[in-house]
Amino acid sequence: MRTTLVSSLAAATVSAFLLAGCSSDDSSMDGHSMGSPNSSSESSASSDQADASAEFNDADVMFAQMMYPHHAQAVEMAAMVEGRTENPDVVALASAIEAAQQPEMDRMTAWLTEWGQPMPDMNMDMGGMDHSSGMGMMTQQDMDALSAATGGEFDSQWLTMMIEHHEGAIEMANVEIEDGTFPQAQEMARTIVASQQQEIDTMRTLLG
Repeated sequence: MRTTLVSSLAAATVSAFLLAGCSSDDSSMDGHSMGSPNSSSESSASSDQADASAEFNDADVMFAQMMYPHHAQAVEMAAMVEGRTENPDVVALASAIEAAQQPEMDRMTAWLTEWGQPMPDMNMDMGGMDHSSGMGMMTQQDMDALSAATGGEFDSQWLTMMIEHHEGAIEMANVEIEDGTFPQAQEMARTIVASQQQEIDTMRTLLG
């Protein structure tokens, strides 16, 4: 993820969108046709479709495909709080994480569908996305250890792991901000950076 992703394809798309009606030869990207409209109603439909699927590139696709399983693990970690701790701060953080990230997961799968791109592979080997990857993903061993902990030990492990997890998400989001072109994905990436950095600061305070 630290390697700059494929360069933006947005220029061709923007040009095709602005020139719609003048040419139909330069109006497609990644299989999405943006041909010249023949009526005002067709123009409106074309605009709606453009809003949903135009101006995305490989960085946007990678962001959605990789952030989805990343969020899924965070939601899994948040669900582990129940029955393992009575710390109100940890419980509140877990609730906030689940409330924010589940809807984002739904949006990312919707984008991939609109773009005609493969859904995230939830059966992928998470061992390739562990601490050394920079993505902050926990290994199965990490998750097993967290699941076995309770009380203060759980709180400490959970906060430490979630900080690392959030740092990985911020790194991924920054790549999208720099290299992506789909406005909604970039907006989500900026939200992730701001909200998860704030949560990191809170968790570091709780750890002391």
